[in-house]
Amino acid sequence: MKSIVILGCTGTIGVNALDVIRTFRRRFKVSGLVAGRNLELLARQVAEFAPRIVSVKDREDVDALRKLIGRRRVEIVHGEEGAVAAATEPTADFVLAAIVGGAGLVPTFAAVQAGKDVGLANKEALVMSGELFVREARKRRVRLLPVDSEHSAVFQCLEGNRRTDVDRIILTASGGPFLRTPLRELRRATIGQALQHPTWKMGPKITIDSATMMNKGLEVIEARWLFGVPAESVEVMIHPQSIVHSMVRYRDGAVMAQLGIPDMRIPIAYALSYPERLDSGLAPLNLPREGELTFLKVEGRRYPALEIAYGALAKGGTVPPVLNAANEVAVAAFLDGRVGFRQIHEISRKTIDAHVPVKPRTLTQVLEADRWARGFARELVQQNGSAR
Repeated sequence: MKSIVILGCTGTIGVNALDVIRTFRRRFKVSGLVAGRNLELLARQVAEFAPRIVSVKDREDVDALRKLIGRRRVEIVHGEEGAVAAATEPTADFVLAAIVGGAGLVPTFAAVQAGKDVGLANKEALVMSGELFVREARKRRVRLLPVDSEHSAVFQCLEGNRRTDVDRIILTASGGPFLRTPLRELRRATIGQALQHPTWKMGPKITIDSATMMNKGLEVIEARWLFGVPAESVEVMIHPQSIVHSMVRYRDGAVMAQLGIPDMRIPIAYALSYPERLDSGLAPLNLPREGELTFLKVEGRRYPALEIAYGALAKGGTVPPVLNAANEVAVAAFLDGRVGFRQIHEISRKTIDAHVPVKPRTLTQVLEADRWARGFARELVQQNGSAR
């Protein structure tokens, strides 16, 4: 029986992962859970899955959770140290990294250092510290299994083929809620409109990233490190139906594509059970019912965030973690109503332009760049508020 730790257990990926584990109780057990502040949901998960260790965000949440779970025997820890303790839980075989944003980097890196195989739903770990992260995984002989639907698709399309034969990786994108919105209207886009993703149900931060297409830019950076390909070999293509999750084109002209219904339980189950495949019980893809599948080029004026991400990858060093941090601050400010939709990418661009990059040799340098970028981006947000 494989023992699993879930970093981000109350988020969309975490909830779906626990649903997979619930379906296959004889194959998987939960040894650790890491959550934010959704303590009521976490308490129900503790009651059902009986983990050895649970980590919450703050010290005061420890007592609150203890009251909710009563006398159940479980170690409760908190903060970044608590998340690291859960990620390195001695009996765990596999860590599912699903904490949204840069907060997931340290515990995920710790899991790798502890020799745990990792399922990566937290793309920021590779965006922020790609070279360091991959090097550490190789050193520890740890398997990095992608959970994002796009990277899982690429991973599957690469199986059984030589990496030297790869010509191009093609990541698909839905285009988000503003695919056909007139450009002049995007500056007036509301929070409610931006959160109306056409095909996937995700948390608010990732949904906004999909609307700007920054999520795809971050996925390009992740793909560069996860699959060991140069940036120019990673292409993004809009596919509104979200049925073709990604493709790989080989040098002989053959294109391998992975298709499926848009349900995260499929790539989660594949990462948990790899190299086996589980009978998910989900309805299979019905192509005649789906009808026409369409593909479109990315319109640069509509999605400037994608170009910014490619530029950050080209500059390298500490620029990708700066991009990630600035985007997180800008998205949070948009969701709070402090900046407009089109200002999200502008804040990221200005933060990158102000940054003096270095080649990080330690995780500490990555985290220092992250802290600097958050501070600078917050100043830009405040300036925006003052100008209103």
